[in-house]
Amino acid sequence: MPDFNYIAREASGGQVSGTLTAGSEQEALSSLAARSLFPVRVDMAQESVSQQKQVGRRVASKHLTPFYSQLADLLKSGVPLLRSLQLLEGQSSNPALKYVINDVKDQVAEGTRLYEAMRKHPKVFNDLAISMIRAGEEGSFLEDVLKQIAAFNQHQEQLRGRVIGAMVYPGFLMTVGTAIVIVMLVKFVPEFEGIFGQMEKNGKLPWATTTLMGMSDWVRANWVIALLIIGGIVFGVVQYLRTDEGRGNFDRLRLRSPGVGPIVRSLAIARFTRILGTLLKNGVPILSSLRIAKDATGNRILSDAIGDAADNVSGGKSLADPLGSSGEFPKEVVEMISVGAEANNLENVLIDIADNQERKTNSQLDLFVRLLEPLMLLVMAGLVVFVIAALLLPVLRMSSGGL
Repeated sequence: MPDFNYIAREASGGQVSGTLTAGSEQEALSSLAARSLFPVRVDMAQESVSQQKQVGRRVASKHLTPFYSQLADLLKSGVPLLRSLQLLEGQSSNPALKYVINDVKDQVAEGTRLYEAMRKHPKVFNDLAISMIRAGEEGSFLEDVLKQIAAFNQHQEQLRGRVIGAMVYPGFLMTVGTAIVIVMLVKFVPEFEGIFGQMEKNGKLPWATTTLMGMSDWVRANWVIALLIIGGIVFGVVQYLRTDEGRGNFDRLRLRSPGVGPIVRSLAIARFTRILGTLLKNGVPILSSLRIAKDATGNRILSDAIGDAADNVSGGKSLADPLGSSGEFPKEVVEMISVGAEANNLENVLIDIADNQERKTNSQLDLFVRLLEPLMLLVMAGLVVFVIAALLLPVLRMSSGGL
C-alpha cells in the first residue's frame, strides 16, 4: 500500500507531521481522524507516486523468466516465500516488476496465497502462470512449477525472437525499396519533364513514360491527400480488427493465406499443445486447462474450435473427435491426441506434438523467408527497371530519330 505524508493539528492546537500507510487518501484521512488529528495537508509520498505510475504496465517476458527461475531456486534452497520475494524485489531492475513484487509480497505477508496475490496483476502474470502456481501450491511442488514456467517462457521468447528475426530482412527490403521508388518519383523523374515536353505534345512518348510522368505528377500534387487516405485506411482497418467480426475474419484470413497460413497454424497449435500438456502435467484439471490453453493460440478460429472441444469434454466425450471435426487441426495431430488419451499419456503426447510442430514451423519459416527475399528483390528490381526504362526509351527514340 502507498505511503502518505501528512501535516495535521492536535486537539490542543499543536502541529504534527509524519508518514502513514493507507490504501487511499480517504483511508489516510480516516486514520488521522481516528487518532484525533485534524489534517491540514495529506500527500502521497514521492516513492509511492512513482510506484503508482507502474500500475497497469506490462512486464516483458525477459524480465519475468529470471524472476520465476530465481524464486524457484530460493524456495528449493529453503528460503521462506516472504523472504524470497523480498530478496527478488531488491534485485529487480525493472520498475514495474519491482512494484508488482512489492505488492505481492505485502499481500502474502497478510496471509494471501501467492497465486491469489498474482491474480490481481493480470497484465503481468497470465492465466497459465497463475493456474500452474495454484496447482503447485496445492500439490506442494511449487518450486518445480516455477522452474517449468521459467523454461516455458524462455522457450516462447526464443521462438518469438526467431520469427521476428526472420522477418527483419524482408521488411528492410520492402521499406528501402519503397523509399527509393518514392524519391525517384518526387525528385528524379520531374527533372526529365522539360526534355520530354515536345515529344509529349506530338504524342510520341512511350506509354511507360507517360504513365511514369502521370504517377510523378499525382504524387507531388496529392501527397497530402495520399497520406490522409493511407492514414484513414489504416485507422479503419485497426478499428475493424478490434471488433469480434473483424478479428475473426482476420484470423481466418491468416490461416488461409498461401505461405503464411501453414506457419501461423503450426505455431498456434504448438503453443496450444505445449501449454495444455504443461498444465495437465502439473495437475490442473483438463477443463480448466483447455479454457486457459485455448486463448494461447492467438487465433480466434482455433480458439473457438478448442472451446467447442472443451464443451464436448465436459459432456464426457473425447477431446480428439471435436478437434478433428472442426477441420482446423491436422489429421496427424488429432490422431496423436486420440492415442495419447486412450493410453492415459495425453500430457506427454501433447508436449511431443508441440516439439514436432515447432520443428515444422522452423522449417516452414526458413523456406518462406528464402522464397520471400528473392521475390521481394524481383518486385523492387521490376519497379526500378520500369522507372529506368520509362526514362531511357524516349532518349533512345530521340537518338534514333536524330540518326
